[in-house]
Amino acid sequence: MCIVLCGVFLCLKADDHPVAACLRAASLCHSSVVATEGRRYVFIKMLTKNIVKIKIIFLIFVTILCCGCEQKESPLPTTDVHAADVFTEITSQLGFDDTPEPWPDGTYSLSEIKGSGVALFDYDNDGDLDILHPRFSPPHQPHVPSPNRLFQQQPDGTFWDVTTTAGIGDPDRGEGVAVGDIDNDGDLDVYFTNAGLDAFYLNNSDGTFINATSDAGFSGEYWSISAAFADYDRDGDLDLYVVHYVQFDPTAICSGLDDLQDYCGPIRFEDLPDTLYRNNGDGTFTDVSKEAGIIAPKAGLGLVCIDFTGDGWFDFYVANDGDANQLWVNNRDGTFTDEAILRGVAFNIHGKTEASMGVTVGDVNGNGKLDLFMTHLRRETNTLYIAEEYGKSTMFTDESDVSGLSLVDMPFTSFGCGFFDFDNDGDLDLAIANGRVIREQALPGANLGKFWNPYAEPNLLFQNDGHGHFTDVSNRAGAFTAHVEISRGLAFGDIDNDGDIDMVMVNHDNMLRVFRNDAPPANNHWLLVRTMIGNRDAVGAQVTVWANDQKFVRLALPCYSYASSNDPRAHFGLGEIDQIDTIEVLCPDGTKELFKADGVDRELTVRKGESTF
Repeated sequence: MCIVLCGVFLCLKADDHPVAACLRAASLCHSSVVATEGRRYVFIKMLTKNIVKIKIIFLIFVTILCCGCEQKESPLPTTDVHAADVFTEITSQLGFDDTPEPWPDGTYSLSEIKGSGVALFDYDNDGDLDILHPRFSPPHQPHVPSPNRLFQQQPDGTFWDVTTTAGIGDPDRGEGVAVGDIDNDGDLDVYFTNAGLDAFYLNNSDGTFINATSDAGFSGEYWSISAAFADYDRDGDLDLYVVHYVQFDPTAICSGLDDLQDYCGPIRFEDLPDTLYRNNGDGTFTDVSKEAGIIAPKAGLGLVCIDFTGDGWFDFYVANDGDANQLWVNNRDGTFTDEAILRGVAFNIHGKTEASMGVTVGDVNGNGKLDLFMTHLRRETNTLYIAEEYGKSTMFTDESDVSGLSLVDMPFTSFGCGFFDFDNDGDLDLAIANGRVIREQALPGANLGKFWNPYAEPNLLFQNDGHGHFTDVSNRAGAFTAHVEISRGLAFGDIDNDGDIDMVMVNHDNMLRVFRNDAPPANNHWLLVRTMIGNRDAVGAQVTVWANDQKFVRLALPCYSYASSNDPRAHFGLGEIDQIDTIEVLCPDGTKELFKADGVDRELTVRKGESTF
């Protein structure tokens, strides 16, 4: 009955091509089974053994069924990517060294291949984005300091290394970075995740930082990857969620291609539980993980913190490497319940776990709901979960195949990722940073040396047609996809304040690259919205713009991608729309306010309690 109803209903949908409708029918029907029985993990494992056969039979059936449907012309992208390159690398022009430093062969220590993230944030409150680069020591040289670096943007758009002056050169093995104003004083503080002791730096409001790790109450030696500040208890200050990976054993030896030694996967090591810190409001934090119920050990890598359920409270979504992903739903009493299986985001469409690494969130099909995307290993495909309302609950459907992504990204291992409107046409596109963790045949163009070449891959860029269907435009992405390297962290933001989103990327060898966005046509308009609560950014605010009978939903969210922190401003590409009707801001505390926008092609700052209606 499910097969017939889904096939007939979806084939008759006015906005779908029949083949896409049939694929979506397969996805919806299977997801409904997983959601219905989601509480029974054993059932899903049993279902996994036969689901491929079921899906094939089902696809054949609904495809035949849909043959009689009237076939419409496939939707085209709303804005063509012109022949000119979408992105131009400007690393050297901005004052960075674009020559990779000599990098020794690996020692098969797992942290070597995981790489690090990167941050875009305005640490000195001068109105432009600066760059913070977590770094790590080269292989064979674990005791050689390789301090993190802070680069300050100058009035002419170039960057100066101010690490020493700012006092933020943490020397530990850098993995990721979280940025947030923990004391509501109007400047941004920094938390570094490390393969070892994490570090917290408090902004002194004078261009310098102080290491306040112990004073703030942060401790522990777990290997950390991603972290995010979010006010989960709605008490007015930012708390902190830290994702931990595994307990690495240096004596473990694994083999790969041709039975040669290779990097071990997380399955060889003990998983670690994450840590939730509550802000005490006096500059200190308390570990409340156990009382919050966040105690399940997993090999965590990616993290996003938003309100997934629509109740006005922050939830945490954790991408786990080789294990079920977790969606920690806020119970509004200081505790959380993992509802990833129930809501359809623990496994892929086949009921299988994947090597989840990077994660991003956004409304890709224009229905006003926030969808999820995760990056995975080669041969697994990345996963796109589309959000839909079922009754009063938000559920997700794996539409990786329907979206057009899976056939393109299956050969790659992906890390950093982000939804962003690169052409300012009003819908969210997708950029992905790639690089293997297991040795394979070296690809043409790799130039990292005999040891590292088998791990190198090009990056990917996809253009959205406005309905959640993506086209691979990597061949027109310029320098971003031209290199065959081992890329990890990827941060997004309007670096030059010209209204389009640029990117900063880091590779496994501490190489940093900056890409300027040259894509948007001159007649495509834009709007940047910075949301504020008092002196600080309203981290996680959902911003909705109504214009010309259209609705655009974006997030003021710094934490997404892989171990990175991004521009906290919500960016809207508007296409040819040149007038805004209304802006609605849903604050992290559940309150809504309306604001007016005086024109487009500008940045607008809106503050809670100062509605212009």
